[in-house]
Amino acid sequence: MQRTTSRLLLRPPRSEDLASLFAIYGDPATNQYNPAGPLTVIDQAETLLEDWIRHWTLHGYGLWTITTRASPDCVIGFGGMGLRKFGEVELLNLGYRLAVTAWGQGYATELSRAALEYGFDELKVPEVFALVRPAHTASIGVLEKIGMQRVDVLDDVPGQAPSLVYKVSRSLIGD
Repeated sequence: MQRTTSRLLLRPPRSEDLASLFAIYGDPATNQYNPAGPLTVIDQAETLLEDWIRHWTLHGYGLWTITTRASPDCVIGFGGMGLRKFGEVELLNLGYRLAVTAWGQGYATELSRAALEYGFDELKVPEVFALVRPAHTASIGVLEKIGMQRVDVLDDVPGQAPSLVYKVSRSLIGD
């Protein structure tokens, strides 16, 4: 399902997005807080893209390919909501990764608000979670700006500080 915001076009990913996905997810800068590091071979991007497309097929929603309305053929990132394991529990997770050229322009906040609106208004989910590394202050700021609150930590990366778990409920945003 395609969505639009004031500046963004959000659409389900497709096979033609592979090069953009690899460029963004393979960039060391966009993986500064990703303990797994950047993708190193195109096969990793292909597997990730196939997983996203499968999620859309199974659930009818998932991570979107993000472009601007001004340049709809230029992919600036990927983000939205998908099911993700938080330890042993599968939860609806808000996430995104934007190309460095898209940083600092409010796109992450705009995408995140659109994702929450979609989740609460269309999917009728009661709550949405997000997982963020404790040093990633920019993403923490986005999560707090959209009304998410830190509710827990998750020891998901051996040998590193636990990730922070954020949550927002539909009741906190309003029906």
